[in-house]
Order: sequence, then C-alpha cells, then structure tokens
Amino acid sequence: MGSVTMADFENSKKRAEELRDILNYHSHKYYVEDSPEIEDFEYDRLMRELSDIEDKYPELVTPDSPTRRVGGNADGQFEPVEHSVQMASLQDAFSFDELYAFDKRVREVVSDAVYVVEPKIDGLSVSVEYENGVFFRGSTRGDGIVGENVSANLCTVGSIPLKIKENLPSIEVRGEVYMPRDVFVKLVEQQENNEEKPFKNPRNAAAGSLRQKNPKITATRKLDIFVFNIQRVEGKELTGHKQSLDYLKELGFKTVPFYTLCKNIDEAIAEINRIGEIRGTLPFDIDGAVIKVDNFAHREVLGSTSKFPKWAVAFKYPPEEKQTKVIDIEINVGRTGVLTPTAVFEPVLVAGSTVSRATLHNQDFIAEKDIRIGDTVIIRKAGDIIPEVLNVVSHGESAEPYTMPGICPSCGAKVVREEGEAAVRCLNTECPAQLLRNLIHFCSRDAMDIEGLGESNLELFVNEGLIRTPADIYSVKEEQIIPLERMAEQSAKNIVEAVNKSKENDLSRLLFALGIRHVGQKAAKLLSERFGTMSAIMDASFDDIMTIDGFGKIMAESVVEYFNMPQTKELIDRLMAAGLNMKSLKEVKDMRFAGKTFVLTGTLPTYSRKEAADIIESFGGKTASSVSKKTDYVLAGEEAGSKLKKATDLGITVISEDDFNEMIK
Repeated sequence: MGSVTMADFENSKKRAEELRDILNYHSHKYYVEDSPEIEDFEYDRLMRELSDIEDKYPELVTPDSPTRRVGGNADGQFEPVEHSVQMASLQDAFSFDELYAFDKRVREVVSDAVYVVEPKIDGLSVSVEYENGVFFRGSTRGDGIVGENVSANLCTVGSIPLKIKENLPSIEVRGEVYMPRDVFVKLVEQQENNEEKPFKNPRNAAAGSLRQKNPKITATRKLDIFVFNIQRVEGKELTGHKQSLDYLKELGFKTVPFYTLCKNIDEAIAEINRIGEIRGTLPFDIDGAVIKVDNFAHREVLGSTSKFPKWAVAFKYPPEEKQTKVIDIEINVGRTGVLTPTAVFEPVLVAGSTVSRATLHNQDFIAEKDIRIGDTVIIRKAGDIIPEVLNVVSHGESAEPYTMPGICPSCGAKVVREEGEAAVRCLNTECPAQLLRNLIHFCSRDAMDIEGLGESNLELFVNEGLIRTPADIYSVKEEQIIPLERMAEQSAKNIVEAVNKSKENDLSRLLFALGIRHVGQKAAKLLSERFGTMSAIMDASFDDIMTIDGFGKIMAESVVEYFNMPQTKELIDRLMAAGLNMKSLKEVKDMRFAGKTFVLTGTLPTYSRKEAADIIESFGGKTASSVSKKTDYVLAGEEAGSKLKKATDLGITVISEDDFNEMIK
C-alpha cells in the first residue's frame, strides 16, 4: 500500500469511527428516546457516507456498524440456538381472585415480597446477546429451550443497540419484538393494494416480519422492541427487577415503557386496572399485565414449577365481546376424519382484527348453546386470539336446530360417533379431505419438513393423481412435475431435492409425520429414543410402550392399534424401500439411567450443563429444572444454590462430577 493510499486508509478509518459514533448516537435518540436531533435525510446522508467507506475498505466493517441496520446478506436459514437460560412462559390469571391466590402462595414463602407491575407486550419474545459490549447474537424463544438464530433480522430493529454503553464481558437480555399499530395499518393497506394476503394482527405481522429469510424485507417493516428482562450478566451484580430495568436503560436499551413498584397485591391490582384503562390509547398492543416479585433472592427461594416461575403471574384482560349474525355453518373434514362445524358470521371487528368465522367444535357444543343458522350471537376472542361464540342473543326467524350431517361432505361415506367421543368421524381411509390433510401434515415443518410441498402444491399433485399416500411422495419424478401448472424445471428440481433430503430425518420426525392419533412431537421423540428403530416400535407390545415415562393408556393403545393395521405395514414397507431413515439418530449407549431424573445445579469443573444433560440422556435418563420428590440425583458443582439445599432437605442423593464420572464408566 503506497503512502497516499495508506494515508487515505487511515483517514477513512478515522472517519468511519466518527460516523459510527454519530449514527449510533442519533439512532438511540430516534428509536429509544423518541427525540430525534437531526432530519432523516441528514441521517441517511451520514449512513451512505459510512457505507461507501466500508464498500471501499471492507476490513473497516465492525460488528457494531450501523450499516447492519439496513439488512445484510443471510443464507436464508435459521440455525437452532440452545438458550443458556430457559425462556420460560408465565402462568396466566383471568381474575383478581387468582391474583390474590398468587399473592397468598408467595407470602407463605416470602412474607415481605414487593412486586413490579408492567404491561405484557403482545409480540414475539426474543433473546439478544452481547459479548464485550457488542451485539453477538439474537434468537427467537422457540419452545423456551431451543430457538432460531435471527441475528441478521434483529440487527434491522433500530431500537436494539449494536453496542451497549458498558463493556460487559457478557449479557443476555429478553425482549418482545412488536409492530406498532400505525405501522401495521400502513402495512395492511400496502398488502391489500398489492393484492397480497394481509396479516391478521400486529403480533402475526411482527412474527412474520422477523422470520423473513431476507433481512432487507425485515428492515422495511419498522419493527420495534421492548426489553423486559436480564437473562444473565457477567461483570455486574443486580439484586432486583426494577434495578435491572433501570440498569438496562443506562446501557441504552428500550425497556418496557412503564413499570411500577408495588408494596402489596392491592397496589399491584390498582396498577393493573390503570393499565387496563389506558390500554386502547397505547400505540402498541398488549395482551395483559405482569406481576413479578422484585427481589432476585426471593425469586430463588420461590423457585419454579416444570412450566412456570412461581414468582410471576400474567393477568389477562377480559376479551372484547361483539354481536353479529350467523349466516352459515360449514363442515370441514380434518386429517383424522373428524367433522368440524365452523360458523360463518357477518364480519365484525373484535380486538383489533376482523372476525368472520369461528369453530363450533362439535354437535354437543352446538346443542348446548342452541346455535342455529340465522341467529344473532355474541362472539369474542379467547385470549384475544381465537374467535369463539359466547352465547346466542336471539334465534333468527324460522331458524331450525342444527344437526351435524350423517354423511361426509367430502366423500359421501357414512359418518359415525364413537362411544365416549364428542367427535363425528368419517372412517373412509380413501376420503379425499383426509388424504390432503394427511399429506399436508406429513410434509409440514415439524414433521418431514419438505420445502415446496405446501398445501397448494400437494393439492395440485393429488388432483393430478401423482400422490395418493405419503409413500408416493418419494416416487414422484422431475419429469412428472415440470408439465404441471405453476411448475418449471427449477421448481421440480427443488422439490425432488427437498424430498430426497427428508429421507435423512430422524425417526422421531417420521413417527410424528405419520399422524398417529394422540401422538405429538414429544411422544414421537420418546418412542424413537426408547426403541431406537421403526421395526422395534412396530414389534413393541402395549406393556412395552407403557414403560415410557410420559405415555398413558390411550397413547399406548393408539400406537399398538396403528401399527397393527395392514395399511400401516404396507406404508412402512414402501417408505423403507424408498430409503427413508428408520433409526433414531440420538445415540443411546445403554439404559442404566432409565427412569432416573437428574437436576443439575452450580458450575461443574469440566462439563457444561448441556454436556452433562446429553450424557445423562445417552444413558436413558432425563433432566429436570427443579428439585422435587421425584428427583433421583442432584449433580452439584460450585456455587450450588437453593436447589442443593432443597435436595438436602428432601433427602435426595447429591453427587459431584467425580461421582457422576464413576456412574458413567
């Protein structure tokens, strides 16, 4: 590099540093403090100047560069992220009596508890991680244990700092990404003008925008975030929730807009009432208010259940109710043959979105409420999400009591209502409605995850006679797809590649994809890990299956019944012949820990908690997050806290890492 070029590089480096500081400052003023100091065009001019420098000298690009805000390149995939601290959900309460009961439970353990009350933002929960003060990674909540890496998309959210105001070794915060109401209205108008299907509500819009495979699209959606929790932090000691929220503000985060310290439950309920009164005036959606014990030491003593922390509760406001008219009742046939009645209404706006349909569940539900075509009814959204009929106001003129049809509307076969069930079911395995829905489920993301085989393409393939069973999917060739409507050579190639890729899936995915009644994702995983191969599962007896912790009588009967059917055996044979993986990919060395539950606490000398948990599971055991009478062992490291004390009090065996190593020899 010549002297002139070197001088230019050094000048550019210095200017880039200045621009980053200037742009990050003004970004915080605009997005977090809502008090911009410069006009948009001036901000854009500075951004272009920095972008030009980085284009000229790519080595000057830094992780906290504001140019990341406009959406960079991504590979279109969301890698899984295992959360180091579980992103737990909260117990819901729907009445003040439930809040008083919560307070009573808390004060039985911590008599001097103080609460913090804050609004519950209706958006998408995310984790944002920083290392040495710089944005490191962002991920969705997922199931609370494993989420998806959406770092490139989260960088486009202007209120997320790319560099915080203190150089902490590590900090992970939790927040709620949302779409402001005015942004949502404009987006829906734009979608309707473009003849696109509009989002139903701001929460769906936020979720759909954050999971865009192209971050540049996410950048145009003007998402925002409220940060409401510190998941973990190194380099700072904090003792309470309000203190932590104040500290988050100091670091440059946009925290929940208001949070109030309350000495008792009456003060907390008064604050909840206040939030409820201003709810409609807020520029963002909330679906409730949250009460949290402020003191972290108190939280540790209170602990958690397997699902929820015992130190917090989410109060859900009563849903908005509206009156409308039932203009029809339609019957849908599900993938298991169940006929489900759906009410069609005169459209009405409820809790922020237009409602025109709601499930009526079954004949018993219809009869209980005496719902008829032509009736005027009261509807609401359960949990502000799912429309439901609350009651009938008046029957329509000449309205007759409604009775479910005696034949399947899809295939014309006679339907039956099995003993002990509320559902009416079509038992015809060749029923077209069931076929399509079975295939949609088989190819869905959580099942075989075959990209390109969504509902519209599967319907096309079924109508063309290419697919009649899931096994047919694996014999479809490119030359059969190319001539079809909306298809082309590249589309056909992509579909066939996705089909072939799905053959490598874990056995648990295939078991879930088969659609065995009462067997969901978790049960499919348990089956796969317990027996290891499809053949072993097919040979398993009712008693064998009942040995799985988490399986009940109905689930075990359903599995045995499914694999005893001749058509099931024929389907599995065809799938085997097509080359699908029929083994669990999870290594189980032996079952020495079968039926044993471990709780991990403290810092182990050589294993991370995940490594120890993986070893336990590889020997057939399982781990839990809290100590109970059902716990068999507590594996304790340094700085083990209340879990160790509770284990000692309950007389549960406490082991060290050395003890553990002896057990796994």
